[in-house]
Amino acid sequence: MSFSQQLASEAQARLPTTLAWLRELVSVNSLTTHLPGIREVGRLMAEGFTELGFVPEWIASSNPQHGSHLFLRRGPSDQPPIVLVTHLDTVYSAEEEAKHGFHWHEEGDRIYGPGTVDIKGGTALIRLMFEIVQKLMPDLLESHAWMIAANSAEEVISNDFSERIHQLCPRGAKAVLVFEGGPKDQDGWHVVNARKGRMEYRIDCEGRGAHAGSAWGQGINAVVELATLLARVHELTDLNRGLTVNVANMHGGSVLNRVPHEASAELEMRAFDPVSLACAAQALENMTGTTARGARVRLQKLGQTPAWPASEASDSLVTHWQKAASSLGLKVVPRSRGGLSDANYLHDLGPTLDGLGPSGGNAHCSERSEDGSKLPEYVEPDSFVTKAVLNLLALSSWLNQR
Repeated sequence: MSFSQQLASEAQARLPTTLAWLRELVSVNSLTTHLPGIREVGRLMAEGFTELGFVPEWIASSNPQHGSHLFLRRGPSDQPPIVLVTHLDTVYSAEEEAKHGFHWHEEGDRIYGPGTVDIKGGTALIRLMFEIVQKLMPDLLESHAWMIAANSAEEVISNDFSERIHQLCPRGAKAVLVFEGGPKDQDGWHVVNARKGRMEYRIDCEGRGAHAGSAWGQGINAVVELATLLARVHELTDLNRGLTVNVANMHGGSVLNRVPHEASAELEMRAFDPVSLACAAQALENMTGTTARGARVRLQKLGQTPAWPASEASDSLVTHWQKAASSLGLKVVPRSRGGLSDANYLHDLGPTLDGLGPSGGNAHCSERSEDGSKLPEYVEPDSFVTKAVLNLLALSSWLNQR
């Protein structure tokens, strides 16, 4: 029996207990702001990884509405660790789960349920991998520093969790491995090697109120002025550069017989290239000031998530995942994603790869329609074995080369 076959056999034997543990995690509602659920998922995680020699540490979030982040460490403290990233929270409230009957449900080759793929399935896969390593690859386990980092509030994306990890890793990381779901299709198994950055803005437009019937000409319609401006904002989108601008909402005015004196809108920009994002931000800034009709336009930056652009360091990881896949008769394809993850904030620590979790789909969805056009979040249980073997072969190959 080859080594990869040994890994697969061990993973297959442990799959029932892995799925049973995953079911425990999924049964706990862990909406970002539901602190008892966040604590319980963290407790189950700490319990599960303590059995594998990890030492848990809880570090409070800077936001009192969020729970504490969980960090589990093992191995030499004087080495930069290999950081495996997951999170404790989901996007579903208990009321939403009850309304849609959204709970653990096994059907065919899928398991439906909140967090099954985003990202409690990723957490369960990490545990399965370390159980295998402890039995079949003990030298790998003992000769490196490891950190499992679980964000308590990933679904609201902020730099709080990242700041904690940077404090715990002053010398950086050997690698950052993020266990968001890794889908597969006709091209192969996906891994993520880049993510778009994001900038969020609010635009306020101040016009002049007036009676809509008797003094219409004295007014400056803030709604019309802002709508005209937003058409220009929308045109900043440049798909050739991977830049998108999404005007998400607009509000303004009050009663029908009044020329609106104020209006506002919120938008986001995304791009892989930080320079493209900065240029778009400057173009937006240049649109502020006083319009031709006399309205005043002000811009407020609401938030920013850094881009994670493709790099040689991350591509070196991709190469090892592709070689490992080839040895298993599979294909791995790198993909850039427009969505955000912790990798956006952590890629500066070291070579980074995302999408290492199990295969599944429909993340952030809880509805199921009778005609099957709407299906909720699910994970494919068979993918745990494949991804465990693939990840371990690739990671050990990369570490041995180093």
